[in-house]
This record gives sequence, structure tokens and C-alpha cells, in this order.
Amino acid sequence: MDPLLQVENLYVRFRRNGVLTTPVRGVSFSLAPGEQLALVGESGCGKSMTCLALTALSPTDRAERTGRAWFGGRDLLSQDAEGLRAMRGRDGIAYIFQDPAGALNPVMRIGDQIGECLTGTPPARLAEAVRLLERVGLPDPERAVRAYPSALSGGMQQRTMVAMALACRPRLLIADEPTTALDVTTQQQVLALIATLARENGMAVLLVTHNLGLVAGQSERVAVMYAGQVVEMGPVARVLRSPRHPYTAGLLAAVPRLDAPWGSVLAGIPGTVPSPDRWPSGCAFEPRCEQRRAACAQPPPYQDIGDHRQVRCWLPPPAGDPVS
Repeated sequence: MDPLLQVENLYVRFRRNGVLTTPVRGVSFSLAPGEQLALVGESGCGKSMTCLALTALSPTDRAERTGRAWFGGRDLLSQDAEGLRAMRGRDGIAYIFQDPAGALNPVMRIGDQIGECLTGTPPARLAEAVRLLERVGLPDPERAVRAYPSALSGGMQQRTMVAMALACRPRLLIADEPTTALDVTTQQQVLALIATLARENGMAVLLVTHNLGLVAGQSERVAVMYAGQVVEMGPVARVLRSPRHPYTAGLLAAVPRLDAPWGSVLAGIPGTVPSPDRWPSGCAFEPRCEQRRAACAQPPPYQDIGDHRQVRCWLPPPAGDPVS
């Protein structure tokens, strides 16, 4: 099956006060209709910036975007503002933003905001808005459609954003931390709904998250990002069961376990993600890596290690693993 979205060697560059920053550096991935791909990593690794750059949403509308990004046979990076607007919404690309309070219009009622994505008479749009809010688990949807965003809690606002995105019936849904403000039960309900609609409508889903627990149950493939680059990519089950990059292993070690001994200390990765204007000249993870070696002073190759997996690291795969 041909990919719906094909991203190749994507760079995003900003120049501020004479200083060049590159928050996204050579990112490549593809996404087929009906497939879910998760972008995982700490804050500041370039996940959201990668997604925003696909359709030049702020702040990437002021950035230099290079590389290739094709959606449904159309070049995203060469579209003008009008062309990009036409590709955001119905039958195109829809977003669920991680800050619903900032994304919702504070002076429009919820039903009117969802209705902008729908067709038909005003009563029909209102009825469909109620149905969508009910599907995403919003309590008392009949009342919610007549409310302003300020009358809703953070979790209710987030569910409203999910409903608005689904109303567009998009071919590609970019969900940037779509369950941040939701309780565990509602998280699973929302993600299950997105997965169901993806299967029913052939909708591709690009899920941005730092929660590896969500990745394990929802996505087919995972791309782990660090310092603006993809450092490991592959099928979710294989990556989570046997990570090949030290950063991926560190993220997994930091996930709380229900079977951990009482009082055990949660593992963590020392240090922090470097600033985009201070990327290390070699391997970006080298200053935080407990397995660093002399070769890490040079940028590592992004190599295929077999089993449909790619890794950006100088460490060889364990003995017995196939290497392309």
C-alpha cells in the first residue's frame, strides 16, 4: 500500500537574533492509510515541531522548512498559505492540540465551534455536535454544546478538541498529547475511539506522546525522537521488548511498574535535552549516555538493523540480530 504521508529528511530552521537553531534535523518516516505511528520522546525533542511543520502552523510558518513531505500526492512544503488551509480539515489533515484552552475560541459556544467543521442545517450541525461529544465521553453533551470553553474543565476541553478533529473526517489525524488532561479511564476510551475510526475510515494517525504506556496499546510503529532526530524506529512490540538505542532503553526504564518492589526508586535519565542552538557535534545523546565510547564524538549513522527497524547509534545490535 502506498503511504498517505511520506516525510523525507525534514529540517526546520529558525534564525533569531543572528543565532541559527534547528529543532528538527533530518526526520524521515511514512504513514499508510489506517496506520498509527507514535512519535515519542521528552519535551524539547522536536516531536510537536515536526508535526506543525507539515502544514506550516505557528511557529513553523516563520521557519525555513526543507526536505520533502508528501500527503496524498501533494507536496506540503511547496504549498502557499491558501493551499495549506485547504489541506487542513475535512478529508485532509486534522489536529488535536495539547493545549485545548489556547486552541478553542473563548467567545464562541462549543456547538458553534464544532459546527464549523460540519455541513447541513444549523439544527443538524448542532445534533451532530451533541453526538460527537457523547462519543468522546463528555458528560451532559446537550448542555456542553451551548457552553463557552471557560465553563468546561481542562479534561472536557480536551475531549471537545477530539470531537472537533473527528468531525472533519480527516484522512490524517495528528494527535499531539491528546489525553494529557484526561483520567486513565477516559484516556483509554478516547484512544480506543480514535483507533476504531482509523480502522473504519482508513484514517492515518500520528500520535505524539511521552507516555510509552499509550504507545504499547494503540500504535503499530513507534519513532523515538531525541534532539530533533529520530534515533530509533520500528514495530512497537519489538522496540518496547528489545530497545536498541540507549535513549529508548532509558525511557522504558523510567516507566513505573506495578510489579516493582515497594519503596523502589524510579529510574531516570541523567541530565536534560540540550537546547536546539547547542546540539552536540557528535551523537546528541552522548553527554547523557552511560554506554558512550570514543566513536560517539562523531555523528552516528541512521542504519537499518533488520526486522523493519532503524537505529541512530554506534552501538552494534546484540549478537544474533539480523543486520542489513
